[in-house]
Amino acid sequence: MITKFQVFLVCLIAGCSICWFNTVCFVLCIRSFSASNRSLALSLSISFNGLSAAFYSLFANALSPFSPSVYLLLNAILPLAVSILALPTILLCQPHGSHLHSMPRHDRRVFLGLYILAFITGIYLVIFGSYTTTSSIAWVILTGAMVLLVLPLIVPAFSSCLHGGTHGPDPVFPLNHDDDAQKPLLLSTDHQVESDGTVQKTVEHQPQDCCCETILGKGRIVVLGEEHSAQKLIRSVDFWLYYTAYFCGATVGLVYSNNLGQIAQSLHQQSQLTMLLAVYSSCSFFGRLLSALPDFLHRKVSFARTGWLTAALVPMPLAFFLMWNLQDEATLVAGTAIIGLSSGFIFAAAVSVTSELFGPNSIGVNHNILITNIPLGSLLYGQIAALGLQLEYVNANT
Repeated sequence: MITKFQVFLVCLIAGCSICWFNTVCFVLCIRSFSASNRSLALSLSISFNGLSAAFYSLFANALSPFSPSVYLLLNAILPLAVSILALPTILLCQPHGSHLHSMPRHDRRVFLGLYILAFITGIYLVIFGSYTTTSSIAWVILTGAMVLLVLPLIVPAFSSCLHGGTHGPDPVFPLNHDDDAQKPLLLSTDHQVESDGTVQKTVEHQPQDCCCETILGKGRIVVLGEEHSAQKLIRSVDFWLYYTAYFCGATVGLVYSNNLGQIAQSLHQQSQLTMLLAVYSSCSFFGRLLSALPDFLHRKVSFARTGWLTAALVPMPLAFFLMWNLQDEATLVAGTAIIGLSSGFIFAAAVSVTSELFGPNSIGVNHNILITNIPLGSLLYGQIAALGLQLEYVNANT
């Protein structure tokens, strides 16, 4: 007999492990890639992280489709096995040197190939991951997914062999430059920009009636990439605005995915739960891939990464409103897809935004402070949902 304390302990250990996995991946990307392609590496890493639910469903369908306990077995085995396989690479990984600040040409082909493979993997899971099949067909589908998962390991080595001697910046594939992080973000009337990107104060005295402007200016970010300690972070006005946006975006999407079972049951769509999980996971994956758009369109579209993140918030409330208003199967699937796309984009973009706004060297601490709103949001939104269901039950029985 499993006690509540044992369940709590297992969930606590699992939650700490997830945070540790994510932090290690983020820090490795920050240290191993230059600023010009760091966000692409982060986006790709977080994108494949979003496919875990779909892969777990494929494993469960192949091993024992009618046994819910198989998910617990997979949760116990797969993370340990993957960690052991990845450990040698992590130990051998060296921080990038100054010679990596100019992006080699073969890196363009590597990232392009990896994004193409990632897109194909997502399409594959959308097509084959949402169908209930026999055991033999499930193994075939799982094998195909595993092959697609291994192929990204081959692309960098193959490209390095073909283009090992080709280096230098590639003007055809412009990305963010290293000096972008040093450009001023907020300027007031008493500052001007020097040619080297620094901010110089030119007016020493301000009018006496500018107290409101002074108050609002406290804790604001002036230069992108400025390192923020944890103490400085929590005193920043911009951080709490960012925290609120994440609380109303990515956290809502995560709470929705965690409660898909209850949502499907309340709409009498329990039989579609596996398909809904596959749709959410795949669309979240595509949303994470789309978070690389600011880097690919850096020279063509002059739009801040924070602006892209804000735009990704817009479709989510529209999807919730449509699902609440119509409450049918087609709208549930479409709404789940939209929420997956929006929340996936925010998940992936937030890591790069945190690095740009509050400094890359402190991202391990700062981003974990940001995502404290996930358990807080889960508690708050879950309590609101419980109160709503309780009120509906009381009204139905009076």
